[in-house]
Amino acid sequence: MNGPGPEETIPEEVTPEDVIQVRELVAHYGERRILHGISFGIRRGEIMVIMGGSGSGKTTLLRHMLGLRRPTSGSIHILGRDITRIGRRELYRLRREMGVAFQGGALFGSMTVAENVQLPLREHTRLDENTIRIMTRMKLEVVNLSGFEHLMPAELSGGMTKRVALARAVIMDPKLLFFDEPSAGLDPVVSAELDELILKLRSAMNMTIVVVTHELESAFKIADRITVLHEGRLLITGTVDEVRRCENEHIQAMLHRRPRKEAIDADAYLRRLTGR
Repeated sequence: MNGPGPEETIPEEVTPEDVIQVRELVAHYGERRILHGISFGIRRGEIMVIMGGSGSGKTTLLRHMLGLRRPTSGSIHILGRDITRIGRRELYRLRREMGVAFQGGALFGSMTVAENVQLPLREHTRLDENTIRIMTRMKLEVVNLSGFEHLMPAELSGGMTKRVALARAVIMDPKLLFFDEPSAGLDPVVSAELDELILKLRSAMNMTIVVVTHELESAFKIADRITVLHEGRLLITGTVDEVRRCENEHIQAMLHRRPRKEAIDADAYLRRLTGR
């Protein structure tokens, strides 16, 4: 079957069985619309990669999926609950089932590796110290950092920082894992190792994983399906092969690293800068 034409998109069916359901999501920053009616679903146990160029809306989409921002309209169901309508307390409880590894690691510089990983357990549980130490050691072994418990974040490489952040994100065995730009700032070898770790985590912990990235090679290696955004609009949600075959001009430009050809309206650009 042929892919969509240059300006077409492939509609994504959202089913009740999807653990994440995004329906007609519209988001604004001030008067500027960022997301234009995004709809797609994420299946239990799959790795969904969200891709798009700079300004495509992928980070905004992630922030809404984490409940960090409220949309203008639309809904986001996470594990059966609409996070656009639930209260702060229920959202807090839901986040116990979600792990997040942020792009820069977001480690606390005054804490050791072990103390950083243990934070969710100390925040959300009343486990005894021995159990916390055992769980920390187990998760550090999963990310191949056994024996590094006493190091400080300043002593870690970029790849090690990402691994510590990942260990912290999965310390409570979440059902969902969100990973923002895992390969950012890493060399190709370390990036490939992190890809393997993501696949290992899915297999070992049976999690549903959402990865936001702009790295094609990484996306094609780890993704079960890929959602591609462009200027706040969903172009396609499909398998790697479906994305490769898609004839949409923006997707083909992304796949083949072709520069954008767009006319710049000088007056509109000036108004955007000055806010007039």
